Amino acid sequence: MFRYTFLFLLLLFSSFTFSQTTYPKITGYFGIMHPIVTVSRDETAVNFRDYYAVSFPTGINIWKNSKIGFSFEIVPNIKDDNGSSKTTSLLFHPGILVALGKGYSFAGRVAFDSNGRYGFTPVFNKTLIKTNSVSYYAAVPLPIRFGNDHPASFTAGFQFGIAF
Repeated sequence: MFRYTFLFLLLLFSSFTFSQTTYPKITGYFGIMHPIVTVSRDETAVNFRDYYAVSFPTGINIWKNSKIGFSFEIVPNIKDDNGSSKTTSLLFHPGILVALGKGYSFAGRVAFDSNGRYGFTPVFNKTLIKTNSVSYYAAVPLPIRFGNDHPASFTAGFQFGIAF
């Protein structure tokens, strides 16, 4: 009887041990971001109508625990305007991650762009599909930028991607 009780307890506790996540936890991700509209005091520009712009956020998240972490992101930006496409900038985008529960998280990022602009970007994320090896997510980035002799601007965008 003792042997069966011991075996049962061993299996019970080992399943708890293997189901826990070890911290710090490191994940990588790749996404596609489309700015939808950019507003400044001089103009309102709409992607897909006035031009086509796309960004490719790529990064590493380091979760300190289940609630808070750090993220390092690099974002190349491409723009097609009047039939001419080019890489417009490379964004250095570090920030703090906060888990909000039920698959939602917040990233508060600072922004340093190679085009001379700087600012910050609040990003709201939602994990849509989670498997053992990858997660698919959607996000709403809200960049606010200053500098380089341009007026301050606010952009609303949509991002989707894969984390692994």
